[in-house]
Amino acid sequence: MPAIEVGRICVKLAGREAGRKCVIVDIIDENFVLVTGPKQLTGVRRRRANIKHLEPLPQKVEIEKGAGDEEVLKAIEAAGLADFMKEVVKPKLAPV
Repeated sequence: MPAIEVGRICVKLAGREAGRKCVIVDIIDENFVLVTGPKQLTGVRRRRANIKHLEPLPQKVEIEKGAGDEEVLKAIEAAGLADFMKEVVKPKLAPV
């Protein structure tokens, strides 16, 4: 299982959105990815995130690279993961 890939669901470990789940939308480089909640579902807005601040989960949704928030939301609902995405978890501390 590749940990960092488009469509992988992750938990944010650092920042004001720590503990919230997000979806990887695009891979920027070896250190950063573009993630989205989408905001209306999980409270995570579309932004660049350091991969060291993400904990990948085994769940994955089928989306295109660079998909918009509406497309991500439809994919989450189609996979039946909407309630799972709304749950806030207590994150483990990010490695420094």
